[in-house]
Amino acid sequence: MSTVPSGGSTWRVLFRRPSVRLGAIVLIVMSVLAVFAPWLAPYDPLATSWSMVRKPPSAAYWFGTDEVGRDLLSRVIWGGRASLSAGVIAVSIAVGVGVPLGMVAGYLGGWVDAVIGRLTDAMLAVPFLILAIALAAFLGPSLGNAMIAIGVTATPIFVRLARGQVLAARAEDWVEAARAVGNPPVRILVRHIFPNILPPVMVQATLAVASAIIAEASLSFLGLGQQPPSPSWGSMLNTAQRFLTQAPWMAIFPGLAIFMTVLAFNLFGDGLRDALDPRR
Repeated sequence: MSTVPSGGSTWRVLFRRPSVRLGAIVLIVMSVLAVFAPWLAPYDPLATSWSMVRKPPSAAYWFGTDEVGRDLLSRVIWGGRASLSAGVIAVSIAVGVGVPLGMVAGYLGGWVDAVIGRLTDAMLAVPFLILAIALAAFLGPSLGNAMIAIGVTATPIFVRLARGQVLAARAEDWVEAARAVGNPPVRILVRHIFPNILPPVMVQATLAVASAIIAEASLSFLGLGQQPPSPSWGSMLNTAQRFLTQAPWMAIFPGLAIFMTVLAFNLFGDGLRDALDPRR
C-alpha cells in the first residue's frame, strides 16, 4: 500500500504556486548554463588580459572583469558547474549512505539502532559547517574532497529522517501483513517501506542541496574547495573581498548566483513538500 499522491495530482499541486514555478525556472536556467558552459560562456574563464583588469560591466563584458582581466560572466557560468555539481553529488552521498543506515536502524532496533543512533547524535552535536571544514581540511583542499566532506556531514540528517519514517511505517497494518506472509526484512524494507518514505526523503534532499551549495561556497571561500584558477562562486567571492571598494561587481555577481540558486532550491523544496504530503 502506498500513501504517495498520484503523479498527475502531484505535478498540479507542485506548479500551482507562482513561487514554485519561479524556483523551477531559475533551476532550469542554472542547470542549462552549467551543463552547456563550454558553448554558452562568451570567453575562456581562465584567459587573462592585463589591459582589461577590473573593468566595470560593459557591452563587451556584461559582468565586468576581475583582478587579472578574466571575464566574470564566463567565470560565473563555469563556477555554476562546480557549485551545482558539489551540491548534487554531496547530497547523493548523504542520501546513499544515510537512508539505508536509517532504515536498518529503524526496522531492526535493539543494539543496531543504539549504535547508529549514538554515532548520529555525536555528528549532529557538531555544527554542520564546522564539521565540514574540519573534514575538508583533513582530506585536503580540492573540490572532490569538499564534496565528500559535505556529504559525510549531511549524512546524519538523512539517517535520522529515514529512521523516524521507518519507525512510523513498520507499525502499519500493511507492513504487518507483509511480514505475516513470510516476506524477509530486506524485501519489506525495499518493496514496501522505502516507496512510502521516499517523498520526505526527496523533499529533504532538495532542501539539502541548497545547504550543500552554501557549504561548498564557504569551503571554497576558505581555500578548501575548488582551487584557483578554476572558477567557483565561493572562490570568486574570496578573491573579490580584496577589491570591494575598487570593483564591487566582482562580489555582486557570484553572490547573486549563490543567492538565486539557493532560493530557487528552497522554493522548489517547499512546493515539493506540499505536493507530496498526502494530508493535503
